[in-house]
Amino acid sequence: MKSIKTWKLLKRNSFSDGVKFAVKMKQLQFMGIMCTVMLFVVYRTTYYQYRQTEESKLTSAKLRSLPRGIVQARSDMELRPLWSTSSSRSKVSVSRNHNLLAIPVGIKLKENVDAIVQKFLPENFTVILFHYDGNVNGWRDLDWSHKAIHIAAQNQTKWWFAKRFLHPDVVANYDYIFLWDEDLGVENFDPRRYLQIVKSEGFEISQPALDPNSTDIHHKFTIRARTKKFHRRVYDFRGSVKCTNVSEGPPCTGFVEGMAPVFSRSAWYCAWHLIQNDLVHGWGMDMKLGYCAQGDRTKNVGVIDSEYVVHQGIQTLGGQPPTKKTTKTEELLKRHGPAPVDPRSEIRRQSTLELQIFKKRWNKAVEEDKAWVDPFRRNQRRKKERHQDS
Repeated sequence: MKSIKTWKLLKRNSFSDGVKFAVKMKQLQFMGIMCTVMLFVVYRTTYYQYRQTEESKLTSAKLRSLPRGIVQARSDMELRPLWSTSSSRSKVSVSRNHNLLAIPVGIKLKENVDAIVQKFLPENFTVILFHYDGNVNGWRDLDWSHKAIHIAAQNQTKWWFAKRFLHPDVVANYDYIFLWDEDLGVENFDPRRYLQIVKSEGFEISQPALDPNSTDIHHKFTIRARTKKFHRRVYDFRGSVKCTNVSEGPPCTGFVEGMAPVFSRSAWYCAWHLIQNDLVHGWGMDMKLGYCAQGDRTKNVGVIDSEYVVHQGIQTLGGQPPTKKTTKTEELLKRHGPAPVDPRSEIRRQSTLELQIFKKRWNKAVEEDKAWVDPFRRNQRRKKERHQDS
């Protein structure tokens, strides 16, 4: 009897020891994982701080000949008077909403641009016009023209202008930057109400929804939802890309198009660096803007439905300049010479080419930067693991 009891006691103790050992092993595994994560975080933080320090040292070396207190790193687009008057001094103390509206414009859409600007002026927006047709004088008769900043460069795109004239340090004093096309109908848009929603929801990148009757709607995500104030994702089970509740990126969520984007100051700092100096049409960049959302793009990027616009889809950039009168000899040469070039077809071809180049550059950059970790793929893995565990 004693031997049987002893055997049972030994068996019970060995089972208990096995359970304890298994628990300790799980704890050790968990601690190992936590230590690995902590080491990775420390490495990333140290590496980032090192790069920032090196960049800061390089910048300081270039400014070493100046006394530190005289350096003004930031600027803005505000117009300054040549002399000071009592009225100009009083305006300085008035509280202003520091926001910027920048539009590429041509004289053909002057009336539509005027309607857009008239919406923004009451909210104390700074307005900058990028004249891609070079015609600045044609805008002088508008009451607000002398208050706007005019920059002219023949046949250049919105992204070309933005890369050269909207450097983050120059526009750092503006809370939000509206980088809009000129062919937007704004009858149902109010910038004050728009920004109230953007701020309350924490959108770093946003755009007004497009009226369903708009021209050139490329993605369902941008179409206005009539019953909503805003939306962060769309559901679409048709087409090659299925948008469901588990979709993590463009064009289902975390996405805006290039026609009417609105950036916070922090988001623009990132987006400006994403703009390629030579790829002026900006194709493909909209799919990557979510990386500039300062966090989770499924939360920080959205479309505002209650304040919507109509995209008219008017193609004006690249139009032929007015031709002079030709002689009979020149007419004969034209008839027997090569067929005239269609600017719009050439622009489309160039845009498509730039899209492929941008994709290759992104893939190459990801491959070469060994320290870079895609934050959204990491989130996808975490969600898959949670789903499997449940």
